[in-house]
Amino acid sequence: MLLTMDINENNEPRRTLFGAIRRRWWIWLLACSLVIIGGYAHLTRGEDKATPQAKKESPASPKPVPVMVVAAKQGDIKIYLTGLGSVTPLNTVTVKSRVDGQLMKVLFREGQTVNKGYLLAQIDPRPFEAQLIQAQGQMARDRALLENAQVDVRRYQELIAQDSIAKQQLDTQKALVRQYEGTVKIDQGQIENVKLQLIYCRITAPISGRIGLRLVDEGNIVHANDPNGLAVITQLQPITVIFSIPEDSLPSVLEKLKAGVRLPVEALNREQSKILAAGYLLTTDNQIDSTTGTVRLKAEFPNKNNELFPNQFVNARLLLDAKSGTTVIPSAALQRNPQGPFVYIVKADQTVEVRPVTVGPGERDDISIDKGLSPGELVVLEGAERLRAGSKVEVKVKGAKTPDKVK
Repeated sequence: MLLTMDINENNEPRRTLFGAIRRRWWIWLLACSLVIIGGYAHLTRGEDKATPQAKKESPASPKPVPVMVVAAKQGDIKIYLTGLGSVTPLNTVTVKSRVDGQLMKVLFREGQTVNKGYLLAQIDPRPFEAQLIQAQGQMARDRALLENAQVDVRRYQELIAQDSIAKQQLDTQKALVRQYEGTVKIDQGQIENVKLQLIYCRITAPISGRIGLRLVDEGNIVHANDPNGLAVITQLQPITVIFSIPEDSLPSVLEKLKAGVRLPVEALNREQSKILAAGYLLTTDNQIDSTTGTVRLKAEFPNKNNELFPNQFVNARLLLDAKSGTTVIPSAALQRNPQGPFVYIVKADQTVEVRPVTVGPGERDDISIDKGLSPGELVVLEGAERLRAGSKVEVKVKGAKTPDKVK
């Protein structure tokens, strides 16, 4: 019956029950589609509006800052006074000839280390040998005249006893004897002077040390008044270093010296990375340089292996005192701001705290903390430039292969 279709009076098909049902189904399908699309659009707009707000209300946690930390330790700090110094030999001698003559032999090698009394050169001695013979002959003649005059004095004394001559004649003879005695002394002095010239023909080292470059060659005529001499000898063992320290540090040094304390001094290279030699403080200068506000100190070094060389520039480091049982951290862990020095302390919750500290003396890469820090506390050594008070950190202990957490 549902499949039949009747014709009405106007010859139009009459709708049956099946057609009515089919038309309603399409209407309901279209309505459901519109409802679904509208609901989806509403939900999408709601999520878009809620997402920024949700992000704003619950931001993501910042990542921890990786830092390298080190534990403050208890130790000893040596208090040093440092200054730029120059190596100065105790003695430097220019070897010169003390007589005029021809240089016959040069017996030293340039750069040779010689001992005191070592024969360095030889001057032609023949002219002085001839002078010695002449002086000795003159003395022999004057001595003979003296002896003859003395014999005459004895004769005159006998004649005076016999009242045979005048007393004035005896007095004159005695005066002649004294004159000859003076002449003999002059002759003796001339002989000794010529002998001394012969000794000076042998030029020897006046001190022990290292001899420099030769300034005169063999065969040249040398003179006692030559300005340059033959060579220069510099004493190397021991040797000294003269360096300067601030005038404010002088009272502490003088107090130690007055108490008889032997203050050690080290000589370091320019980079202060290597100790060249070790010695002790010898003395201080007697006045302060007002232009620089410093005072000069002199230290002595054995220099057995010739570690120091004359006129060499070194960094001198004077050990003034030692501070024991103090809190010590690396100097790199110390930070500074307008309020003063401080360090970053890593707390148990993996956050950092800004801790003001009072700084004491330092030694090389370490520095002592007088106040504000205790041994065992962790301080930030590397990565402090990205930190603020309360920053979350990822701790890496210096020397450890893997990160360690603060307990």
